[in-house]
This record gives sequence, C-alpha cells and structure tokens, in this order.
Amino acid sequence: MKLSPLGEATRRDQIVRSLRDLIVSGAVPAGERLTETDLSSQMGVSRAPLREAIRELVSSGLLVSQPYRGLFVREFSPRDLEELYSLRTTLEAMAFRHCWDLRDDAALADLDRRHCDLVRTVERGDDPARAIELELALHSWAYELSGHRLLNEAWQRIHPNLQFYFTLHQRAHSRPGPRRDAHEVYVARARGQDLRAMLDHLEDHMRQGLLHTAQLLTHDADPGIRPGTGTTTDIR
Repeated sequence: MKLSPLGEATRRDQIVRSLRDLIVSGAVPAGERLTETDLSSQMGVSRAPLREAIRELVSSGLLVSQPYRGLFVREFSPRDLEELYSLRTTLEAMAFRHCWDLRDDAALADLDRRHCDLVRTVERGDDPARAIELELALHSWAYELSGHRLLNEAWQRIHPNLQFYFTLHQRAHSRPGPRRDAHEVYVARARGQDLRAMLDHLEDHMRQGLLHTAQLLTHDADPGIRPGTGTTTDIR
C-alpha cells in the first residue's frame, strides 16, 4: 500500500484522517509497529504535524506509544471489547432517556432517512467503510436529538474505537456491513412509545454484536504477539 503526499492545507487533520482510515479499515494490522521516519517519508509531511497527529491518535486509543519500544497500532482484546460495549450501551441508553420526549415528526423523519441510507448502502455491498459511517450516523441520532453536550462529546470520543470495532464485526460475519434488516427492530422501538422496550432491545442488540466479535478475536488471537513485539510495518 502506498500513501499519497498531502497538500499544505489542514496538514495535521489530513494526517489524522489518513492514518485513522488505515487503522480502522484493518489495512495496517493491529499490533504492528509504526515509525515517524517511514510515515513522514511516505506521506510527504514534516515531523511536527505528524507528531501532533500521532498524539491525537494515541489520545483516542487507536495508537499505543510505549517508552523505549515505539509506536504501535492498537490491539483489541475481548476485555477491550467488553469495556467498549458496556460504555457504549450506557451512553446510548442515557441518550434515549434524554431524547425520548423530544421526538417529533421531523426527528422521526430524520431517523427514517438515516436508516434508509444505511440499508441502501448495505444492499449495494460495495462500500464497507461507508456502511460503517452510516451505521454510526444511525446510532448518533439519539445523541444529537438529546442536545446533551457532554454526552455528545463522550460519544464522539469513542467513534474511532467504534469504527475499529465495526470493522472487526464485519470480519466476524464475513460481510461488507450489517444485515439489511439488522436495525429494523431498533428503529421501530425508537419510533415507539415504550422506552423500557427500547432500552431492553438496545442491550440485546449490542450484546449480540459483542459476542460475535469477541469470538473472532478469540479465534484470531496469538498470545505470543503483543504490541511492542512486532516488526516495523511497511505501509507502502
């Protein structure tokens, strides 16, 4: 794989986006070592904006910086998934509690539009990355409608990890996105009148995804390979 040189504008943001896309797509394997020298050369950028971008990706949890060892792509363990699942479930349940009485015709139409966009992309089956974006957009609906600023900030902060998770989830099911009907009950409950039923379905919906993805990690796991023991990745 070869990275194209970046333009001058918004250099740091471009670096963040480019590296994030590589990581969450699985193009750079989990646990692989990256070096500033190689990244700077391949992307045609100076070390200063690259270091800023790396700090942001370390802060978001997609990269791991180990003293005296180097920089590594984040690995996801079953425990990592369990923590992400529990946090995500708690946040989304809170979002629904806050947005429940704010649902009007415009909000429900927006929910339907997001669902339709996701279904159309899944039916085409030619853009897994876009399917992930639209699945996140569907789940973002309750957060945005809630109007809760800190809740939305927490949701945005875990986005990169969720993108990584959804990529693993797609691998677990050997398909380029969720099933066409994967969110029909979710949307129907979100449009309904029973908040308790919505929260119960939310718990089940996320738990099933967690179990399938954790099984994939268990199958792929090699206890002899951890971050810091891999070789330097050539991402050209």
